[in-house]
Amino acid sequence: MAGFDDLSSATEAPADFSPGAQIPLTGASGGTAATQALASAAYRDGALTDLIGANEDASVKKPKLSLFEPNLGEAFSRAVQSRMLGGARKPLIQSFGIEPQTVVEHCLAATGLRKARDSRLTVVMVLFGLLFLPGVLLWLLAFQLRRTIAGSQDKRAGALGMAAMLALGALAVLFVLKMPVPGFWGVYLRVMLVAPVIGWFWAKRICESYAQGLRSRWESLLGGGGGVGAKIPEAVPQDPNDAGAERIRLGLAKLSAEQASNLVFYAGPKGILGMGTRWGSWQMAEELVPAKAGEEINPFRSWDVVRGIHDQLRMLERGPLHTGGFPTPSIRHWVVAPVGEGAKEVSRPDGQEVEGYRIRDFEIQRICNEQQFGSGNRHYLGVQFVLWDGQLVITLLITVTVLHHTLRIEVTGHALGPVHPLFTTKPKAKKKEVSKSVRFWETKEISLPLVETSEVVRLAARAPFTWFPPVLDFLGGKLSLPEPFGLRHTWADKPWRHRFMADDALRAATPVLRVVHAAAIRVLKENGCDTEQFGNRSLSLSGQVQAAEPRKADAYDA
Repeated sequence: MAGFDDLSSATEAPADFSPGAQIPLTGASGGTAATQALASAAYRDGALTDLIGANEDASVKKPKLSLFEPNLGEAFSRAVQSRMLGGARKPLIQSFGIEPQTVVEHCLAATGLRKARDSRLTVVMVLFGLLFLPGVLLWLLAFQLRRTIAGSQDKRAGALGMAAMLALGALAVLFVLKMPVPGFWGVYLRVMLVAPVIGWFWAKRICESYAQGLRSRWESLLGGGGGVGAKIPEAVPQDPNDAGAERIRLGLAKLSAEQASNLVFYAGPKGILGMGTRWGSWQMAEELVPAKAGEEINPFRSWDVVRGIHDQLRMLERGPLHTGGFPTPSIRHWVVAPVGEGAKEVSRPDGQEVEGYRIRDFEIQRICNEQQFGSGNRHYLGVQFVLWDGQLVITLLITVTVLHHTLRIEVTGHALGPVHPLFTTKPKAKKKEVSKSVRFWETKEISLPLVETSEVVRLAARAPFTWFPPVLDFLGGKLSLPEPFGLRHTWADKPWRHRFMADDALRAATPVLRVVHAAAIRVLKENGCDTEQFGNRSLSLSGQVQAAEPRKADAYDA
């Protein structure tokens, strides 16, 4: 596929990345529901405008000819695999709560199914199109005229388009009944308009068969079970010199490595990309005073406080009562890099401080201790819960700073909501309600063809160009994904519209805040600090956080 040819020349990661044993990074509860919801988009057959409605930052290049316009599944698969596996691709934003490799594999599988379908349709186009090209061009012109007048997604053909279709049909019937000219050319003119109709019947059977297969995968992914696995035989090397499979393997391995990166990006009011906006913030900032007069505080650094908090946070899932409680959270050290609110791309650093896509531990410790004021990246300790089968990602970030004699401990809450409802809609049978022939006051439902006539023509017209994706993009347009791109945050909805999800986000803040304060105060006591003021402030914040409400903490009114 175009866009993958220069994959091995990418310099974003070493070429020796290998998938090896794949360890899920989505947290204790996994992210199968959100993952399968996004993967189902690869098999969908709806209008591309629905995908734009899910994120207004996405855009579509207008087609030169609407007859070649892609549908939702075709455009999504093409855009995602080119963006996430292309050799010259930009850095990606981590997709917390899902497994992006699975989504990309389903995009490849859907593309493989459509290629198999298009191979058969290409044979039909050669037999009934190339040999009878003038007639096929007349039919395509009529359909294109209909789409232009009525709109590519409007089922009602315009008056002029319908007139052209009827005129062409009448001409075909006239040619069948009466020979226009004698001899070979008379026979050719007769067959020229009839052969494309025969080819259409054959193409319709092919399209119906593959449409059922695509829809069954779509429904299986959203069925609540394990879904279906993505079958991508082109990713399995057939011999040592199979460069295509090696490019796909390397691209998927790089995708998994980038997903495991511990560097995230803060984009102003947009919050931390991939984690969501900051909805709450609680600070405890008090003066460091020796516990005993005349004595000095034992020397310690911010990292010592962070390490004590980290050790205590690992006990979050334990409680005095056997009543459920927290699932095992993901506790990680993050490096947060600032980018502009309107930034169209991000950059990941390289050098001795970076291994693959991960910042090394010694560099994280240095940032925690030294980069607390002025320019540069910042260190945060993160507690992340992946809930609702990946539909809700709650992240609480803790940062510790020491300026002069003031120790400041800040806890901020971030929430990433469920994927857009578009991705969770199941396929519906195409039916129409009509009046009964005798009892006309009663109605009945009749089943409609899964693939309509105009859709068969569109698929058959696109089929020969499938092997030349840039040409197809030029004629039919393509989907441009919003940047900086990450599968999860791009299609995320707000969690506050769901009562239980909002409750979970608000409830997580209180116990985490108390554990952070208790661990920090213990470290201060061990190093000879007076903790009275810290204790008082902790009690005050403990009362405030009980009435926590979501707000736009990243949008300042100054």
